[in-house]
Amino acid sequence: MGPARPARPIAGQAVSGVVQEVPAALFGERLDAVVREVLGVSWNAARGYVETGKIAVNGVVTTNILARVKIGNTVTFTENARRPRPETDLPEGAIIHVDTHVVVVRKPAGISTIPFDENETGTLDERVRMFLAKKFGERGRPSLGVVHRIDKETSGLVVFTRTWLAKESLTQQFREHSVRRRYIALVHGHPRTGTFKTHLVENRGDGLRGSVEVNRLKSKEGSQLAITHITVEEELPGAALVVCVLETGRTHQIRVHLSEAGHPLAGERVYIRNYKGERLYAPRLMLHATELGFVHPKTQQEVLFKDPMPEDMRGLLEELRAKKEK
Repeated sequence: MGPARPARPIAGQAVSGVVQEVPAALFGERLDAVVREVLGVSWNAARGYVETGKIAVNGVVTTNILARVKIGNTVTFTENARRPRPETDLPEGAIIHVDTHVVVVRKPAGISTIPFDENETGTLDERVRMFLAKKFGERGRPSLGVVHRIDKETSGLVVFTRTWLAKESLTQQFREHSVRRRYIALVHGHPRTGTFKTHLVENRGDGLRGSVEVNRLKSKEGSQLAITHITVEEELPGAALVVCVLETGRTHQIRVHLSEAGHPLAGERVYIRNYKGERLYAPRLMLHATELGFVHPKTQQEVLFKDPMPEDMRGLLEELRAKKEK
């Protein structure tokens, strides 16, 4: 047996400014898990403390909840610490293709594709514009067209356009559902391989986006046909790794379809109200846009880009596989 986990303090008893050594039992754990144990707070509070710059590891503020704590590390909680300024640069290797017409980017989880409101900064489109300005020495605001987006907590491939020709072409391809979009996801329970075909509305009756029977609608206006093809890749303890191929691309389509089938995504905090099983802990929504393919607007040749499973998803997958082997 390994060393016992330390007794947790009473929630809310964290003392600001006190340097605390990380117990040996927590070496190698994610930072949010360490903060939760050491400070005796909830998962949401622990995650919030890290992301808002209130936690320092060995005296250095760390906002990455997935950082692994090492032997000898100390943790300091500073209650009145200022929120760090949002990043404006893209992570190294984020741009996987750029030419005069399109830019294909690996979006990290945790940033919006475009601003949610006029006050949001550090978004993906803003960072791509800054990259283009630096790389090509463009003055002013570089031209950048938005033809699709993925959720803030979703990671993976996004394409932006740089010319009117590209925007017209890709807008039409997305409208015709000819763009290849392949996602990987970790979900609760054990779904079956198959296809979901429903009509989505903004409010299915409980305040959430969801599916409705068309014959119950007074008018089909406001509903959108949504088709998702699901393939189960691997069954895990209380979970599964699935591949989702979109035939249509509606807002929250994958999340809604899997949730309504009784298999919400790991890390889901919206479409999980009625799930009765044991919930998997995940630092964010376990959904990743792993393939993106389209006809290049200039060359008219099909192009396909791929992005492997990110580290945080890989970590949860390995944890689940380890449980399966026991």
